[in-house]
Amino acid sequence: MCGIVGILLKTEALRPSLGKLATPMLECMGTRGPDSAGLAVFQNTLEEPQRRYSLRAQQPDFDWQHWQADWPDPQLGTLETQGAHASLISSCPVTQVHEFLQLFSADVRLLATGRAIRLFKDEGHPIEISRRCALPELQGTHAVGHTRMATESVVSPEHAHPFTAGEDFCLVHNGSLSNPYSVRRKLERRGIAFETDNDTEAGCRFLQWRMREGDTLEEAIHRSFRELDGFFTFLMATAGKLVLVRDGFSCKPAVVAETDEYVAVGSEFRSLAHLPGIVNADVFEPSPEQIYSWHV
Repeated sequence: MCGIVGILLKTEALRPSLGKLATPMLECMGTRGPDSAGLAVFQNTLEEPQRRYSLRAQQPDFDWQHWQADWPDPQLGTLETQGAHASLISSCPVTQVHEFLQLFSADVRLLATGRAIRLFKDEGHPIEISRRCALPELQGTHAVGHTRMATESVVSPEHAHPFTAGEDFCLVHNGSLSNPYSVRRKLERRGIAFETDNDTEAGCRFLQWRMREGDTLEEAIHRSFRELDGFFTFLMATAGKLVLVRDGFSCKPAVVAETDEYVAVGSEFRSLAHLPGIVNADVFEPSPEQIYSWHV
């Protein structure tokens, strides 16, 4: 099953309410995915060289204050915590922060890196995760979420969506890829490391690899039609846009609602029914292998 949701706000007036609009979408799709859930939000872009590092502790009652007190470099950055999740904003070189997390933070996992993205994901029902992470309080320009009913690989926070690769890029997926291991072997030969055995991670890292090689996201998606085999509805986000695509068979559902104030995507219309002005929205089903892009 699984459920995907996404929303991009076209007007600045709505951006303080991003979490309030996106959270009911995510919770509604709990019937399609009660195992785990996640939400990536894109906020005002930080100035160079600052980066935001989305972190998650292995223990729900993790003592972030004690962890921060043990930092080898007290100038590493500022930390904002919410339960098992935290956001580290740092001006240190990206490689230095990654090395620090690998060497000194066995109990803390890096979920996402970028100047705009902030990521929350965990095991459990979406309603529980929304409350633990205070998702309704989040502000920003756009968000992408997922609720998972696992059909392959284990249920864990690491296997929950959204998946990320590189900086300020995330992907959620409804469906299944039939050739993730051949894609994985191809990418590993190019030095790309994987963190899980989830098929969606193969799709995410393939697209980010193509963008690293110079493709636009849309060009990378066109290439994926030839190289990714299986069924998929992909919803992706970068710091500047929201992108939706379905495979040629389009057996995995998706619906789009667009107004002058926002564009919203869900696996089912009921996840969009609470949105303001929905009765006057342009509502449609995305066509197979057509790429839909909306810019901030």
